[in-house]
Amino acid sequence: MAGGVWGPARGAPVGALTLTALAEGIRASRGQPTGPPAPGPQPQPELEPAVEEPGRAATTPTAGGEPPSPPPPQEPAPEGPQQTPRSSWEEGALADLAVYTAACLEEAGFVGTQATALTLSSALEAQGHRLEDQVHGLVRGLLAQVPHLAEGRPRRAALRVLSSLALEHSRDVVFALLRCSPAPDRVAAELWRSLSRNQRVNGQVLVQLLWALKGSAGSQLEALAATRALGEMLSVSGCVGATRGFYPNLLLVLVTQLHELARDAHSPDTPKVWVPSHRGPPHSHASCTVEALKALLTGDGGRMVVTCMEQAGGWRRLVGAGTHLEGVLLLASALVAHADHHLRGLFADLLPRLRSTDDAQRLTAMAFFTGLLQSRPTARLLREEVILERLRAWQGDPEPTVRWLGLLGLGHLALNHGKVRHATTLLPALLGALGEGDPKLVDAALGSLRRVLLQPRAPVRLLSAELRPRLPPLLDDTRDSVRASAVGLLGTLVRRGRGGLRVGLRRPLRKLVLQSLVPLLLRLHDPSPDTAESSEWTLARCDQALHWGLLEEMVTVAHYDSPEALSRICHRMVQWYPSHVPSFLSQTQGYLRSPQGPLRRAAALLTGFLVHHSSPSHVNQDLLDSLFQDLGRLRSDPEPAVAAAARVSGQQVALLARAQPQPCGRSLWGLRHLPCPGRPRPRPARPPPVYADSPFQHRSHPGRWGCSGPG
Repeated sequence: MAGGVWGPARGAPVGALTLTALAEGIRASRGQPTGPPAPGPQPQPELEPAVEEPGRAATTPTAGGEPPSPPPPQEPAPEGPQQTPRSSWEEGALADLAVYTAACLEEAGFVGTQATALTLSSALEAQGHRLEDQVHGLVRGLLAQVPHLAEGRPRRAALRVLSSLALEHSRDVVFALLRCSPAPDRVAAELWRSLSRNQRVNGQVLVQLLWALKGSAGSQLEALAATRALGEMLSVSGCVGATRGFYPNLLLVLVTQLHELARDAHSPDTPKVWVPSHRGPPHSHASCTVEALKALLTGDGGRMVVTCMEQAGGWRRLVGAGTHLEGVLLLASALVAHADHHLRGLFADLLPRLRSTDDAQRLTAMAFFTGLLQSRPTARLLREEVILERLRAWQGDPEPTVRWLGLLGLGHLALNHGKVRHATTLLPALLGALGEGDPKLVDAALGSLRRVLLQPRAPVRLLSAELRPRLPPLLDDTRDSVRASAVGLLGTLVRRGRGGLRVGLRRPLRKLVLQSLVPLLLRLHDPSPDTAESSEWTLARCDQALHWGLLEEMVTVAHYDSPEALSRICHRMVQWYPSHVPSFLSQTQGYLRSPQGPLRRAAALLTGFLVHHSSPSHVNQDLLDSLFQDLGRLRSDPEPAVAAAARVSGQQVALLARAQPQPCGRSLWGLRHLPCPGRPRPRPARPPPVYADSPFQHRSHPGRWGCSGPG
């Protein structure tokens, strides 16, 4: 062994026990028998297979921590038919050389191991081959031999060689590992985690993985391998600290990758179908990206961000084809609330992406930009006029998604400043979006208007006048989310204008409330739970603002569908607003033609009680004729409960028609022999309508909270 490539031996080799264990591990990996080591110094032949390469002299490591001398020049091997081509066995021997040498220098610490890596690099270069090619072979050899090395010093020595190589040649090591382990592999995961634990190299490796992820747009397999490697490294405690300086960039790249995967429904995942022969859990590309994103956030102290995303369904939205941007908005909101120390860097990194030609990058950056406007310090990084100009430009974009993000941004901006500013810019854009055909745009506009109303000195009078022609049609919109949002906006408007309503001001708002009263009462029976609950909340706000004193009755109608409570509400409506009774009945008549059975029955009941409590002078004959005809059609309704309610309400309409003074010969449709006004006739009290219990499912049931129900 003296005089080999690594220089003359100086006494007994360092770490004899480690070398013995290493030799046994190498023999076991090659199928050779292993046994207990013989006492005393180990014979040289036992170590020869671990260090000898074809065409190279035997080597002996130097003792102590001084770097080994550079290898002497070697004579080229003679050319001829006896020359053996380079084989996979050579690559294995090369890996054995690295492991063996590192084991000898293990007790010299990091400096000795680094010297080993440099000496290995010099030896490889002396052979005339490119270093990156040899690094690739070395990494492949380590991947093949690490599983067969015993736990402890032999395996740690091999991992230290990899870390030392990565310190000088991080790009070559990273790309070699990515090419050698595209599929899930426990050995590769162990190598990535070992690189992550080394604080001298983990930052360089993470940067190379980030660049690999950015440069793998055309290859999903390369992107998947880099994402899986990032997840393994970031899962090691303390590794996220190495991302300082490019943390926001890494976060944006991972989220943008989720957008690309969600947009391409046919992107190849590895593996597509998990079978028991595959190692590790059945992770798809999207799930690997989510796990890497969770590790990045958790390692940086953002555990609450991860929890909020889980509770709000944010991770599920992030990987959905049509919900990815909603997930980005949830993530931005969670970062604003629980991890605001990276917001400035994130805001700065996403600004150039707003002008990207790639849709995934541009839309993801727009969603982050919109969400980060909730943070006042972050929004101050740009002048308010610049932000408003950008959001207004988004309103003119032909893509509905961009207009939707612009509307959300306007709402966040209004909420952020604590008071309504630039109303001439905000309100026209928000009010104009109420006529959009896309429900997401209408929902965003309604939500932003609600945020405007929540601010001090909100323009309640202006919004009341502007919303009076726009809001009532939305209360009957066919889209559930739009109805619920419109009803909630009305409740917020009433709540903010409550003081003015009490003293008789806010005439536009008072008219809007009375115009919406019938839809609110009937929407208590809306099949959409959100709309029904929103109607109950808004009616409670109206009762409080206008002092109706009907809160208990409204809650009873909402949860128990009580006819008695509805009768008391109708009596108050007729008593307080007699001039609006024809309008109430006309609105109710429209719901008699609703395609939804619960609404048709609720409209029939409301018609009956309004007619019962009305005096003959409140309702004209033409309206009664029209009501009687519509109720007559409902007598053949396929829903028995609707038909029964229509018969009872029709009787009330007939009784009110008989009580009205009419000229001789005039008759109501279906009613004969009406008395002439010249004849004296008695006016007996009209009996109240009696309706059967509703067969439709109620939102609340007696006994759920330990009570026995109303009455």
